[in-house]
Amino acid sequence: MSADPSARRGIPDATVARLPEYLRALTGLAERGITSVSSEELASAAGVRSAKLRKDLSHLGSYGVRGVGYEVDHLAYQISRELGLTQDWAVAIIGMGNLGHALAAYSGFATRGFRVVALLDQDAGLLGQEIAGLTVQPMTALDELVAEQGLAIGVIATPAASAQAVCDQLVAAGVRSILNFAPCVLAVPDDVDVRKVDLSTELQILAFHEQRKALAAEGSLGGLDGNLDGSLGPVPKAVNR
Repeated sequence: MSADPSARRGIPDATVARLPEYLRALTGLAERGITSVSSEELASAAGVRSAKLRKDLSHLGSYGVRGVGYEVDHLAYQISRELGLTQDWAVAIIGMGNLGHALAAYSGFATRGFRVVALLDQDAGLLGQEIAGLTVQPMTALDELVAEQGLAIGVIATPAASAQAVCDQLVAAGVRSILNFAPCVLAVPDDVDVRKVDLSTELQILAFHEQRKALAAEGSLGGLDGNLDGSLGPVPKAVNR
Protein backbone atom coordinates (compact mmCIF):
# COMPACT_ATOMS: atom_id res chain seq x y z
CA MET A 1 0.00 0.00 0.00
CA SER A 2 1.10 3.62 -0.45
CA ALA A 3 0.97 6.57 1.88
CA ASP A 4 0.27 10.18 0.94
CA PRO A 5 2.69 11.56 -1.69
CA SER A 6 3.88 14.14 0.83
CA ALA A 7 5.62 11.25 2.63
CA ARG A 8 8.07 11.12 -0.26
CA ARG A 9 9.51 14.56 0.41
CA GLY A 10 13.06 14.90 1.62
CA ILE A 11 14.40 11.49 0.60
CA PRO A 12 17.99 11.13 1.91
CA ASP A 13 20.78 11.05 -0.67
CA ALA A 14 21.91 7.63 0.58
CA THR A 15 18.44 6.25 -0.08
CA VAL A 16 18.35 7.78 -3.58
CA ALA A 17 21.71 6.12 -4.32
CA ARG A 18 20.21 2.70 -3.48
CA LEU A 19 16.96 3.09 -5.44
CA PRO A 20 18.54 2.09 -8.79
CA GLU A 21 19.73 -1.18 -7.18
CA TYR A 22 16.21 -1.91 -5.97
CA LEU A 23 14.86 -1.14 -9.44
CA ARG A 24 17.46 -3.42 -11.03
CA ALA A 25 16.49 -6.25 -8.69
CA LEU A 26 12.78 -5.71 -9.33
CA THR A 27 13.32 -5.70 -13.09
CA GLY A 28 15.11 -9.03 -12.80
CA LEU A 29 12.25 -10.48 -10.74
CA ALA A 30 9.65 -9.25 -13.24
CA GLU A 31 11.58 -10.82 -16.12
CA ARG A 32 11.38 -14.15 -14.26
CA GLY A 33 7.62 -13.82 -13.91
CA ILE A 34 7.68 -13.10 -10.17
CA THR A 35 4.78 -10.83 -9.17
CA SER A 36 5.40 -10.31 -5.45
CA VAL A 37 8.48 -10.31 -3.26
CA SER A 38 9.21 -10.12 0.45
CA SER A 39 11.48 -7.44 1.87
CA GLU A 40 14.04 -10.13 2.76
CA GLU A 41 14.10 -11.51 -0.78
CA LEU A 42 14.32 -8.07 -2.38
CA ALA A 43 17.01 -6.96 0.06
CA SER A 44 19.07 -10.06 -0.74
CA ALA A 45 18.73 -9.43 -4.49
CA ALA A 46 19.82 -5.81 -4.01
CA GLY A 47 22.67 -6.60 -1.62
CA VAL A 48 21.38 -4.70 1.43
CA ARG A 49 19.84 -5.55 4.79
CA SER A 50 16.07 -5.93 4.87
CA ALA A 51 15.68 -3.31 7.62
CA LYS A 52 17.52 -0.75 5.49
CA LEU A 53 15.41 -1.62 2.46
CA ARG A 54 12.16 -1.22 4.40
CA LYS A 55 13.31 2.15 5.73
CA ASP A 56 14.35 3.30 2.26
CA LEU A 57 11.04 2.30 0.72
CA SER A 58 9.10 3.98 3.51
CA HIS A 59 10.44 7.30 2.19
CA LEU A 60 8.47 6.55 -0.99
CA GLY A 61 5.37 5.85 1.06
CA SER A 62 5.59 2.15 0.23
CA TYR A 63 5.27 -0.28 3.14
CA GLY A 64 4.28 -3.55 1.50
CA VAL A 65 1.60 -5.88 2.83
CA ARG A 66 2.20 -8.12 5.83
CA GLY A 67 2.48 -11.74 4.74
CA VAL A 68 2.55 -10.78 1.06
CA GLY A 69 5.39 -8.32 0.65
CA TYR A 70 5.68 -5.90 -2.26
CA GLU A 71 3.95 -6.09 -5.63
CA VAL A 72 6.89 -6.16 -8.05
CA ASP A 73 5.43 -4.13 -10.92
CA HIS A 74 3.88 -1.49 -8.68
CA LEU A 75 7.02 -0.99 -6.61
CA ALA A 76 9.13 -0.79 -9.77
CA TYR A 77 6.79 1.92 -11.06
CA GLN A 78 7.00 3.83 -7.77
CA ILE A 79 10.79 3.79 -7.83
CA SER A 80 10.91 4.69 -11.53
CA ARG A 81 8.60 7.63 -10.90
CA GLU A 82 10.67 8.82 -7.94
CA LEU A 83 13.86 8.60 -10.02
CA GLY A 84 12.23 10.48 -12.89
CA LEU A 85 12.38 7.51 -15.24
CA THR A 86 8.73 7.63 -16.32
CA GLN A 87 9.77 10.20 -18.92
CA ASP A 88 12.60 10.25 -21.45
CA TRP A 89 15.68 12.34 -20.65
CA ALA A 90 17.65 13.71 -23.58
CA VAL A 91 21.37 12.93 -23.30
CA ALA A 92 24.41 14.11 -25.24
CA ILE A 93 27.73 12.25 -25.16
CA ILE A 94 30.79 14.45 -25.56
CA GLY A 95 34.07 12.86 -26.65
CA MET A 96 34.06 10.24 -29.38
CA GLY A 97 37.15 8.29 -28.39
CA ASN A 98 36.98 4.60 -27.49
CA LEU A 99 34.88 5.24 -24.38
CA GLY A 100 32.53 7.59 -26.19
CA HIS A 101 32.03 5.00 -28.94
CA ALA A 102 31.21 2.35 -26.36
CA LEU A 103 28.74 4.59 -24.54
CA ALA A 104 27.06 5.57 -27.81
CA ALA A 105 26.52 1.89 -28.63
CA TYR A 106 25.19 1.02 -25.15
CA SER A 107 21.59 -0.13 -25.56
CA GLY A 108 20.82 0.20 -21.85
CA PHE A 109 20.22 3.95 -22.06
CA ALA A 110 17.02 3.60 -24.06
CA THR A 111 15.57 0.90 -21.80
CA ARG A 112 16.14 2.97 -18.67
CA GLY A 113 14.52 6.26 -19.64
CA PHE A 114 17.45 7.98 -21.38
CA ARG A 115 17.47 9.03 -25.03
CA VAL A 116 20.84 9.81 -26.60
CA VAL A 117 20.07 12.72 -28.93
CA ALA A 118 23.59 13.80 -29.88
CA LEU A 119 27.23 12.82 -30.10
CA LEU A 120 29.66 15.74 -29.90
CA ASP A 121 33.38 16.26 -30.34
CA GLN A 122 35.81 19.12 -30.87
CA ASP A 123 37.97 17.15 -33.32
CA ALA A 124 37.17 18.36 -36.84
CA GLY A 125 38.32 15.00 -38.18
CA LEU A 126 35.46 13.22 -36.39
CA LEU A 127 32.66 15.60 -37.37
CA GLY A 128 30.13 14.12 -39.75
CA GLN A 129 30.99 10.51 -38.87
CA GLU A 130 28.07 8.25 -38.05
CA ILE A 131 28.25 6.29 -34.80
CA ALA A 132 25.40 4.11 -33.53
CA GLY A 133 23.00 5.84 -35.91
CA LEU A 134 23.92 9.39 -34.90
CA THR A 135 26.14 11.89 -36.69
CA VAL A 136 28.97 13.44 -34.67
CA GLN A 137 28.32 17.18 -34.29
CA PRO A 138 30.50 20.10 -33.14
CA MET A 139 30.25 21.58 -29.65
CA THR A 140 28.64 24.68 -31.18
CA ALA A 141 25.45 22.60 -31.53
CA LEU A 142 24.87 22.63 -27.76
CA ASP A 143 22.58 25.66 -27.59
CA GLU A 144 20.32 24.26 -30.32
CA LEU A 145 20.21 20.85 -28.64
CA VAL A 146 19.07 22.38 -25.36
CA ALA A 147 16.45 24.54 -27.05
CA GLU A 148 15.08 22.06 -29.58
CA GLN A 149 15.83 18.60 -28.16
CA GLY A 150 15.46 19.44 -24.48
CA LEU A 151 18.99 18.27 -23.74
CA ALA A 152 19.06 17.60 -20.00
CA ILE A 153 22.16 15.50 -19.30
CA GLY A 154 25.69 15.78 -20.64
CA VAL A 155 28.02 12.78 -20.51
CA ILE A 156 31.69 13.76 -20.59
CA ALA A 157 33.92 11.05 -22.07
CA THR A 158 36.89 13.26 -22.94
CA PRO A 159 40.47 13.23 -21.61
CA ALA A 160 40.91 14.99 -18.27
CA ALA A 161 42.73 17.93 -19.86
CA SER A 162 39.66 19.05 -21.79
CA ALA A 163 36.91 17.96 -19.39
CA GLN A 164 36.56 21.26 -17.52
CA ALA A 165 36.27 23.26 -20.74
CA VAL A 166 33.59 20.87 -22.00
CA CYS A 167 31.80 21.11 -18.66
CA ASP A 168 31.85 24.91 -18.87
CA GLN A 169 30.32 24.76 -22.35
CA LEU A 170 27.56 22.44 -21.13
CA VAL A 171 26.75 24.71 -18.20
CA ALA A 172 26.77 27.81 -20.40
CA ALA A 173 24.30 26.11 -22.74
CA GLY A 174 21.92 25.40 -19.87
CA VAL A 175 22.71 21.78 -19.02
CA ARG A 176 22.37 21.23 -15.27
CA SER A 177 23.16 17.51 -14.94
CA ILE A 178 26.54 16.03 -15.91
CA LEU A 179 27.94 12.50 -15.82
CA ASN A 180 31.73 12.73 -15.83
CA PHE A 181 33.90 9.81 -16.96
CA ALA A 182 37.06 11.94 -17.13
CA PRO A 183 39.55 11.29 -14.27
CA CYS A 184 39.29 14.76 -12.74
CA VAL A 185 37.15 16.88 -10.44
CA LEU A 186 34.94 19.43 -12.19
CA ALA A 187 34.16 22.90 -10.84
CA VAL A 188 30.49 23.73 -11.38
CA PRO A 189 27.90 26.20 -10.02
CA ASP A 190 25.77 25.15 -7.06
CA ASP A 191 22.75 24.42 -9.26
CA VAL A 192 24.61 21.87 -11.39
CA ASP A 193 24.70 18.20 -10.37
CA VAL A 194 27.76 16.13 -11.28
CA ARG A 195 28.20 12.40 -10.90
CA LYS A 196 31.70 11.01 -11.38
CA VAL A 197 32.55 7.58 -12.76
CA ASP A 198 36.26 6.87 -12.41
CA LEU A 199 37.07 3.38 -13.66
CA SER A 200 40.77 3.63 -12.79
CA THR A 201 39.97 4.50 -9.16
CA GLU A 202 37.69 1.49 -8.82
CA LEU A 203 40.38 -0.76 -10.28
CA GLN A 204 42.95 0.66 -7.86
CA ILE A 205 40.66 -0.12 -4.92
CA LEU A 206 40.27 -3.69 -6.17
CA ALA A 207 44.06 -3.92 -6.57
CA PHE A 208 44.47 -2.85 -2.94
CA HIS A 209 42.20 -5.65 -1.74
CA GLU A 210 43.85 -8.19 -4.04
CA GLN A 211 47.24 -7.24 -2.58
CA ARG A 212 45.92 -7.59 0.96
CA LYS A 213 44.55 -11.06 0.22
CA ALA A 214 47.78 -12.16 -1.49
CA LEU A 215 49.97 -10.93 1.38
CA ALA A 216 47.66 -12.55 3.94
CA ALA A 217 47.93 -15.87 2.06
CA GLU A 218 51.71 -15.60 1.98
CA GLY A 219 51.78 -14.92 5.72
CA SER A 220 49.61 -17.94 6.38
CA LEU A 221 51.85 -20.18 4.27
CA GLY A 222 54.84 -18.88 6.17
CA GLY A 223 53.45 -20.09 9.46
CA LEU A 224 52.30 -16.67 10.65
CA ASP A 225 48.94 -15.97 12.18
CA GLY A 226 48.33 -13.49 9.41
CA ASN A 227 49.84 -10.13 10.39
CA LEU A 228 52.18 -8.83 7.74
CA ASP A 229 54.89 -7.94 10.27
CA GLY A 230 54.97 -11.50 11.64
CA SER A 231 53.27 -10.62 14.92
CA LEU A 232 50.38 -12.64 16.31
CA GLY A 233 46.83 -11.68 15.54
CA PRO A 234 44.28 -12.06 12.78
CA VAL A 235 44.57 -10.33 9.44
CA PRO A 236 41.69 -7.94 8.69
CA LYS A 237 39.55 -9.49 5.97
CA ALA A 238 39.32 -7.62 2.67
CA VAL A 239 35.91 -6.00 2.30
CA ASN A 240 33.85 -6.20 -0.87
CA ARG A 241 32.96 -2.61 -1.75
